[in-house]
Amino acid sequence: MAETDRRLFGTDGVRGTAGVSPLDPDTVARLGAAVVRVLPHGTHRPHFLIGRDTRESGPWIEAAFTRGATAAGALVTSLGVVPTPAVAYLTGATDDVTAGIVISASHNPFADNGIKIFSGHGVKFTEAVERAIEADVAQVAPLGNGQAAAHQHTAPLEAYAAHLRRWAPPPDWCATVHVVLDCAHGATTTIAPALFASLGCRVDVIGDQPSGRNINEACGSTHPEALAARVVALGATLGVAFDGDGDRAIVIDAEGRIVNGDAVLLLCAEALAREGRLRGDAVVATVMSNIGLELALRARGIGLVRCPVGDRHVAEAMQAHDLVLGGEQSGHIIFGDVLSTGDGLCTAIHVLRAMASSGASVAALASGLVSYPQVLLNVRVRERRPVDTVPALAAAIDEVARQMAGQGRVLVRYSGTEPLLRIMLEGPDDATIRRAAEAIADVARATLGA
Repeated sequence: MAETDRRLFGTDGVRGTAGVSPLDPDTVARLGAAVVRVLPHGTHRPHFLIGRDTRESGPWIEAAFTRGATAAGALVTSLGVVPTPAVAYLTGATDDVTAGIVISASHNPFADNGIKIFSGHGVKFTEAVERAIEADVAQVAPLGNGQAAAHQHTAPLEAYAAHLRRWAPPPDWCATVHVVLDCAHGATTTIAPALFASLGCRVDVIGDQPSGRNINEACGSTHPEALAARVVALGATLGVAFDGDGDRAIVIDAEGRIVNGDAVLLLCAEALAREGRLRGDAVVATVMSNIGLELALRARGIGLVRCPVGDRHVAEAMQAHDLVLGGEQSGHIIFGDVLSTGDGLCTAIHVLRAMASSGASVAALASGLVSYPQVLLNVRVRERRPVDTVPALAAAIDEVARQMAGQGRVLVRYSGTEPLLRIMLEGPDDATIRRAAEAIADVARATLGA
């Protein structure tokens, strides 16, 4: 592998077009072998659990990874089609498991796929471990085209479902709830309908006919319009849209309105505080969460810790500050006292739990969040100099922050993939923040513009 190709891992595992490097059979097999060699496993034979979503490329990617891992001496147990958080939970809950492997591209179209790796504790790897795996892959010769089959787990979801049911509201309350689920033709088709029926809810389901190519297509958490229409048409209590691998959820209220991750964080924070579960009296959210969330939490005596975008950063901030709740606007919510990673099913159950403990509807609970207007401008730059080393730009940003005086927010950062400086402002008045954003952008163009 050439030097320029050595970077395999992105912000959420290895991701790309199925069949194209790094998701070609040879590289995937070498990745499987590298994970075995890099991860510590003592004197025991390495044991991997591997699960996948419903993409048509999933089986051959699983087979290629298994071929490499078994060639390097590992035992691989296949869970079949299961949600990502189920793999994370089962990996952490099983004594003899070295790592959990997920074959999925989450909310992406079917032609994409990816590989996520969880440690034996059910958490995602650090960047240092990812770099070591990449270095190993780059040095290993192709493994040939041999075959290796994983052992099959006969009942992979039973323990995971039982764990989730521990957090559900009482069955007599659930019996009053009519929920519509959108499984995105993805991994939650194997568990979500039966799980919510077992809680006592009346359940209707859409997006539950996976073909291998229709995952996330006009459905799921990124396209909740069909779910919203079905909730209204059926007069349901709420709707929940999962993404392809089941680690996020978008909630729909009875009027068909989207309740995004910020609102879910707020209503769940209040519920956890009522239960005495909100350790640290604070919540983790990313820099992209609306300032309305911060102000609503502050009014309730709850703090907000900001972190970079990405569920791994959310998890790391929760651990660093010893907090149990964190998430993103996209619907990735982590309940740290339940599971170490985002889980759409767990999120949906906690929304039900919040409704039951408060006696209020989703709409009423979400109404506590007043989202402020947001302006986002991009300035193409010729270089990525640290903003605080450009005096005129730093002064312009400081002046806008001073004018907002705690009633707004300014965030200026470089794009991770393009030569762009992103300028984001939030505040009570759209016209005011737009003028302020343009003022910063003018200085950025004069000092850094391409």
